[in-house]
Parts: sequence; C-alpha cells; structure tokens
Amino acid sequence: MSEPFWKTKALTEMTPQEWESVCDGCAKCCLLKLEDEDSGDIAYTRLHCRLLDADLCRCADYENRKARVPDCVILTPKSVSEIKWMPKSCAYRRLHEGRGLPDWHHLVCGDRSRIHEEGHSIMGQTVSEDTVFEEDQIDWIIDWDGNPP
Repeated sequence: MSEPFWKTKALTEMTPQEWESVCDGCAKCCLLKLEDEDSGDIAYTRLHCRLLDADLCRCADYENRKARVPDCVILTPKSVSEIKWMPKSCAYRRLHEGRGLPDWHHLVCGDRSRIHEEGHSIMGQTVSEDTVFEEDQIDWIIDWDGNPP
C-alpha cells in the first residue's frame, strides 16, 4: 500500500484538488488579525471575516472571496512559508514544517467534523467583523493556542 500524497509530496507538487483537500477547515485564516505597528507582532481576534459561514467554518463565497474582500490572503505553497500569522495548527503550515497531519485531520481520520468536535477550529467561538466598530476590535483579541493574549 502506498503512502498518502501529503506524506510523499511537497506542497508545491500537489494537484489543485490535493492542495484544497489539505485545508483542515479550522477557519483560523478567516480571523481578523491585528498587527502592532511598532513591533510587527500579530494578534488574533474572535472576529471573523464577513464572508465566513460561522456555522460551517467555510467561506460563503470561496470562489469570489478575493473580489469581495480585497485583503483576503489566498494561500499558495509559496505564501505558506512567508505568512507569519499562519496558526501553528494549520495543516498547510504543519506539512511545510515537516510535522505531518494531526490525528484529528479529516485526511487522517476520515471525519471532517472531528476538528470541530475536538475544539481545533473556531466554530461557535467568533462573531462577524461587521458587528464590531473598528476602534473596538482590540477588545476582541484572543490567543487561540490557549495562552493569555
């Protein structure tokens, strides 16, 4: 029996279908992130992009997301290594860093809901960025890895 593609291929070698299937569905990339102008530090918030369907942890308009949200970052094999705000739990980042996929990843366990059941996604924990005034966004900072923000 041969090894699964994510164990044998680099991110740059994956087909578009394989690339898309690696997404674990955590939706952490859809969180509003704030950057400290002085230090460059990135803070995650409990605010999600207005296009995120929070009940499904999926973009409501994935194909047109960049047109509808111009600052949406489209992940590519190259950008995974360059984006400093990628969560440590992100399947793309894990593969890029040679850490493999976790047991709860749907490609490993066969269950797309396991990530949510085990609390590795943002499902049920966020609100839309449209519901908060820009000057109040700092009040929504959270550390998704369980450390004090």
